[in-house]
Amino acid sequence: MTSVGADSPVDGIVATVPIVLSLLVAVWALVAAVRHRPPDRVQFVGLAVLEVALLVLSVLALVAVGGGDRPGEPGAFFGYLVTLVCLPPLAWVLARMEPTRWGSAIVCAVCLVAPVVVVRLQQTWEVLGG
Repeated sequence: MTSVGADSPVDGIVATVPIVLSLLVAVWALVAAVRHRPPDRVQFVGLAVLEVALLVLSVLALVAVGGGDRPGEPGAFFGYLVTLVCLPPLAWVLARMEPTRWGSAIVCAVCLVAPVVVVRLQQTWEVLGG
């Protein structure tokens, strides 16, 4: 398997920022869950900032596709892309519905899934190889 190319729209700082943000929010939410605290404003702001970063990643990927670049597995790529931008709003809604420590646990779990989906997005872009 080849590495993600330098011209890949889902590589570099554009992918690193959402991964780091997501892990930071996950740690914050985990601490809150362990302390039996419901989701707080910091978690919700973190989810909003994460969503913005994921939208930037998605827009850059879509612009690249519009410019003629193609992911190696288009179906999987677009599935991961849609899933990725839906994760923070899903965590937001579920955490608001569960204003207990389990709401914080939901935020933590979703924020641990997001980096995995970003990496899978990168892998589906590179499959074409070259």
